[in-house]
Amino acid sequence: MSERISVLVTGVGGGGNGHEMVKTLRLADRYKLVGVDMTSNSLGLYDVDESYLVPPATSPEYVDVLLNLCAKKDLKILIPGSEPELNILSKNRDVFLQVGVTLLINTDEVIERGLDKWKTISHLKENGFHVPVTILVHAVEDIPLDFPLPAVVKPAIGGGGSNNTFLVQDRAELNFACSSLVIQGKVVLLQEYIGTPDDEYTVGVLHSMQGDLLGSIAMRRYILSGLSNRIKMRNRTDKMDLSPILAISSGISQGEINDFPDIRSICEAIAATFNSMGPLNIQGRFVNDQWYTFEINPRFSGTSYMRALMGFNEPDMLIRLHILNDSLSLPVKYKFGTVVRGLREQVILNEFPEWFVTDAG
Repeated sequence: MSERISVLVTGVGGGGNGHEMVKTLRLADRYKLVGVDMTSNSLGLYDVDESYLVPPATSPEYVDVLLNLCAKKDLKILIPGSEPELNILSKNRDVFLQVGVTLLINTDEVIERGLDKWKTISHLKENGFHVPVTILVHAVEDIPLDFPLPAVVKPAIGGGGSNNTFLVQDRAELNFACSSLVIQGKVVLLQEYIGTPDDEYTVGVLHSMQGDLLGSIAMRRYILSGLSNRIKMRNRTDKMDLSPILAISSGISQGEINDFPDIRSICEAIAATFNSMGPLNIQGRFVNDQWYTFEINPRFSGTSYMRALMGFNEPDMLIRLHILNDSLSLPVKYKFGTVVRGLREQVILNEFPEWFVTDAG
């Protein structure tokens, strides 16, 4: 391809969502990739065509630095690679649109609801979808004495990558986990643990930026390997139907991509009630022939590259549709199979290579 389309991806640190976006777009073989991150030790900076260092999303200079970079390099497409960046860029969407930069993100309403786990659960319940028993804990005195165990304790807002997530099996662990988050000033989402590790799926439902359904893809997760899991333990409760090992997906995803029509159809219905316009990722378990959603991520998934390997390249589809004005053959056909993952190493020399630019301002 003689002239490649330039795409800016933020938060390209290794193992994160931004790095997965870089790999996914590279697979399409039609893009010049510009990557930014806040630290020079980020693996993804070495997998793009141009690299820049930027301040964190919390910095008051963050948006202006990206705008200057887009102007300097004539960048027209931007994909946020982390939830903090997604949040701030969503709030500044109009500023980028005014200078001709398209953000490949969902609507402000979908992002705001998806980043708030309690609003997500409330919306699902109001629309008749199954969810685990879930409550909020605002203070130590709110910790319930009769909540069903085992349970998952996590922040109601944020906590991407299972940060500050606990799996508890008795009252002492429940009190400790909830208290630990409350002391940090976080509102706690307390959720009943259901199903087994073999019941867990991640589902991508992709809509165009106008809200037309482009397709969906489901992966049954393999979450018991050391690579895919940081939170697993022996089941000490009397609920042996939950399997001898309790686990939460909390590592690098891998698993089986197949048709799973019942699960995909439910998730497509869920996305429709959200009025999704762009990428949406739904997490849940299929237990006793019922789908239970426990989290929705209003963004591209960390499994996007795995999906692209099977022929379902979500960012590429949106760019082709909205930037290149290509037509897509719907429904998008993709392969079925299992994708497993490993690790790679990158040597970072003391001196930057010539192509590495350290100042995006």
